[in-house]
Amino acid sequence: MVQPFTFNPGPSAVYPAVRQYLTDAFDEGWLSAPHRSEKVTSLVRQTVADVKAKLNIPQDYTVLFTSSATECWEVLAQSLTPRRSFHLYNGDFGEKWLKYAKALRPASSGMSFGLDELPDIGALPFSAEDTDMVCITQNETSTATQLREGFILNLFNRLGGALLAVDATSSLGGLNLKYIKADVWFGSVQKCFGLPAGLGLLVLSTRAVAQARLVNDRAHYNALPAMLSQMLNFQTNYTPNVLGIYLLSRVLAEREPIKTVHQHLADRAQKLYDFFEQATPLQPLITNPETRSTTVIGLKGDAAIIEEIKRKALEVGLHLGSGYGPLKNNTVRIANFPAVPDAAFEALVQFFAKEFPA
Repeated sequence: MVQPFTFNPGPSAVYPAVRQYLTDAFDEGWLSAPHRSEKVTSLVRQTVADVKAKLNIPQDYTVLFTSSATECWEVLAQSLTPRRSFHLYNGDFGEKWLKYAKALRPASSGMSFGLDELPDIGALPFSAEDTDMVCITQNETSTATQLREGFILNLFNRLGGALLAVDATSSLGGLNLKYIKADVWFGSVQKCFGLPAGLGLLVLSTRAVAQARLVNDRAHYNALPAMLSQMLNFQTNYTPNVLGIYLLSRVLAEREPIKTVHQHLADRAQKLYDFFEQATPLQPLITNPETRSTTVIGLKGDAAIIEEIKRKALEVGLHLGSGYGPLKNNTVRIANFPAVPDAAFEALVQFFAKEFPA
């Protein structure tokens, strides 16, 4: 039987060890453990410590658990932006974040930019005097683009009193992000953490925590003041996904340092980009190396050829990710996440070399 590999960018491949972790969770009583008990609060305490240690998150930053990254869009609008937010986006998820924000804070605005472009930070149309938060998507899953460290640093230096919030859904846990260069980071575990969906991470700087306390949102169930208050005791203000937290703790315990993970993914991505820049029926979607994603590889081609490639690949156990939104028919996406083994990429290159020889 052919070994199946999935390159779907979300929900994506899970670590094979998760099967044993699920059995252990059942046997150890985690599925029915009271979430206010010492058993669970000790787990939360250790998991938060491991998240910070394994991802190089500053010790004075606060880690909170949510149900998903998209929930964070709503929490941030409710609890950190009493006036308006400004959004930079070049894909569907960044644009959806803006739409969520405008639904709650109608004065919020945004600006789109091209897939191969980096916006001129000095010309961005927002005022630091009346903008509470500037929002970017560090790794846009829908378009396979990425905003790198230098851009984020320069943007952070332009903000004045505004907070910088970063959606890192498809890079958190895979890239060595510089957390001190922004105030809010968030993502979900079903991508670079190699876990099933259902758990999100929200990371706040001391500036963001101070802003949450100043705004003092008490009108919503998942408001930041309540979440922050409960996390002082390593609890949540709702019954949490204890299984998800347990699985995260097990994955983190086995994880190499994030610098090692990052370098492995960067090397693998470069090899893949180099391969597809040769004579293949698919070419990299993003032509500017500075804006290409490390963790989601986008490839473009004729719609009919893409359908044929996806069908043939599936026959040999390779599940390629479809394009998203307006790019659905003429692109494929390949998840370069830590849980996808090197053998999968070797099989992918061999497939293309055999089916479409130069």
